Amino acid sequence: MDQVLYSTPDNPAPENRTEGYFETHDGHRLRYAVFRSGAQVARGTVVILHGRNEYIEKYFETIRDLTAKGLWVATFDLRGQGGSPRLMKRRNHGHIRRFVDYEHDLDTFLEKVVLPDTRLPFYLLAHSTGGLIALSAAPYLTTRIDRMVLSAPFIGLTGQTASPRVIRALAGTLTALGLGFLPLTSKLKEPDFSHNPLTSDEQRFDRNVAMMKAHPELTLGPPTARWLTEAFRTIDRVTSPNHLFSITIPTIVIAPTRDGVVPYTAQERLSRYFRAGQLVPINGARHEIFQERDIYRAAALAAFHAFIPGSDAEESQNVAALGT
Repeated sequence: MDQVLYSTPDNPAPENRTEGYFETHDGHRLRYAVFRSGAQVARGTVVILHGRNEYIEKYFETIRDLTAKGLWVATFDLRGQGGSPRLMKRRNHGHIRRFVDYEHDLDTFLEKVVLPDTRLPFYLLAHSTGGLIALSAAPYLTTRIDRMVLSAPFIGLTGQTASPRVIRALAGTLTALGLGFLPLTSKLKEPDFSHNPLTSDEQRFDRNVAMMKAHPELTLGPPTARWLTEAFRTIDRVTSPNHLFSITIPTIVIAPTRDGVVPYTAQERLSRYFRAGQLVPINGARHEIFQERDIYRAAALAAFHAFIPGSDAEESQNVAALGT
């Protein structure tokens, strides 16, 4: 049997798991894993939705944190990235034909893996692009997902060489001309901790770089024009008041105030019309809150556990101190 998950010396795969592939509605085989808690009575199952250019191995530490608290975890690599098959011959291009395909894949994962093989109730933990997918899919998830935790959802863009308006216009033009398969840049930057917008934790940064170097087949380069165009269209739709009013799943948005990828102001603005959502700022944290320093990770995890039913009383009290 082929190996499904990969370990490195400082990032071993959690035990007590099931791993494999499930087939999507259009015939792609996406890599997934289910991690079981050792607790006698499970508190439920957390479905983790990754950000762009992420993969299951990047969440091993967070998965351990969650299973130690009596939760099961189910997660999969989004189509076109991680250990799931690429959608283009050039494997390093991050591509999607339709953003709604991500939502169909989530629906299939819930039907084929989560519902039959894990424990109720179900919660969603979604980071960045995963957060955008969750926001888009939320109206039809009401009968399946009890609560959502969105970490720096991808609802805006900052920190790029060009302005978001220029990037949007260029991506849209290339897509309209039938050139949506082209990336807006061909340059692949070498990982550099001193200039990274993702985390202030050098040890976790190095751990992720080690995994990338050990298994470069899991990683991606820049997104294509089509991917960006589809993402921008989805952002426009999910941030509209009408869409936000239609979401009834109780939600918290964990928003790093020093986010160098998604503007904190965009996440703050989201909460104004998001009746089911509450903003939880993490002061000083960067974009990848679950790859951040312990002080920021602890705050995010405290917010998560205080929001999920069955939490310890101490954790529930800790959430009051977040962002201070």
